[in-house]
Amino acid sequence: MKLNHWNELTIPNVINALLGAFLAVSPWLLGFSTAETATWSAGLVGALACLIALADLVRPQQWQTWASLVVGLWAAVAPWALGFAGETNAAWCHLAVGLTTVVVAAFALFWIYSNPGKLAH
Repeated sequence: MKLNHWNELTIPNVINALLGAFLAVSPWLLGFSTAETATWSAGLVGALACLIALADLVRPQQWQTWASLVVGLWAAVAPWALGFAGETNAAWCHLAVGLTTVVVAAFALFWIYSNPGKLAH
């Protein structure tokens, strides 16, 4: 479903875009770039999160907010699912960015569903 008014969702989308960008460059900022799986995960998941949030800024649609939530959940569990939980910086970064993305996306979804008049049909 396309959103009519998205100004209220600009801040959550900007936050999620920045979180995604941070995750993408975090291997070099936090010093885990030698951990190949963690670096690939951070780069791909971070870029995907950033692109989804930016797309939601350009042409807001409800599915993009759900996609942000799912990507955030994946980022949070990736250290254990992909086996790099022993890389402390990588694991904490993925967990923190993932859970923060989930909270921001959940807030945006709450706003969308509690303001049904803002939805285009």
